Amino acid sequence: MKILISDAFDPSLSERLTKFGEVFDDKGRLSEAEAVLVRSKTKCTKEYIDSAPDLKLIIRGGVGIDNIDVEYAKSKGIEVRNTPTASSVAVAEVAMALMLAVPNRLPFGHEGMVKGDWRKKQIKRTELFKKTLGLIGIGRIATEVAIRASAFGMKVIAYDKYVDSSQHAEMATLDEVIAGADYISLHTPLTDETKGMLNKDTIAKMKDGAVIINTGRGKCVVEEDVAAALESGKLSGYGTDVWYSDPPENTPISSAPNTVMLPHIGASSKENLLRIGDICVEIFEEFTAK
Repeated sequence: MKILISDAFDPSLSERLTKFGEVFDDKGRLSEAEAVLVRSKTKCTKEYIDSAPDLKLIIRGGVGIDNIDVEYAKSKGIEVRNTPTASSVAVAEVAMALMLAVPNRLPFGHEGMVKGDWRKKQIKRTELFKKTLGLIGIGRIATEVAIRASAFGMKVIAYDKYVDSSQHAEMATLDEVIAGADYISLHTPLTDETKGMLNKDTIAKMKDGAVIINTGRGKCVVEEDVAAALESGKLSGYGTDVWYSDPPENTPISSAPNTVMLPHIGASSKENLLRIGDICVEIFEEFTAK
């Protein structure tokens, strides 16, 4: 089997996969590939899939598969797999890091220290303790966030159209989460239903001074509306690791106040890349045993 590793995985994965065939990372050899490993950067569109006539397997190292035209792949007899259990802890820790960094303006304080500017009086801290965290989506990652938020003494409420109960959050309607949370953390896939779900209308229903944390999908928010709410003070902060595109182009978030922006690193921990590699090997073992 010819295996193309198209995006960044743990360096050890290439050697681990050699027992299944020839492994290469030259994207110019896509037409030869029988299996392709991608993360977020590579978009497996219809055109991409048609460029690999021998393709039999696509593995997405991560949770969401919205960068893959799954239905078209299946119509061509191509199996699509992902690694949904690997990234939960890594992404949850980034969500918590943003939840701490945004309201406490930690990057602003650090930047001041680097410049020799003592910004103590300009930073008014706030605690997570006894605040309400609203989770939109309560899958694996959000559950890990809920566990950590509870350890901080937060009340956790959650909305998920497909989940009736959770051991770690009080289930609520979407309107209840939006209106009742001090912090709103997004954990949904990108679908027609979730695209732009946080917009000027939903933001208007939030508490004054609410904070949005987005480690889900960039397009689940309307960036122009988030930026406007930050400018007006309706939102007191926005922390994001996800964008309309990687890297983002002309995003209004880059010039909005009270933001912490990350370059889509949620799933990029050393430990998580090793876990993803383990699952990829398991998938190849299952696939080649058929």
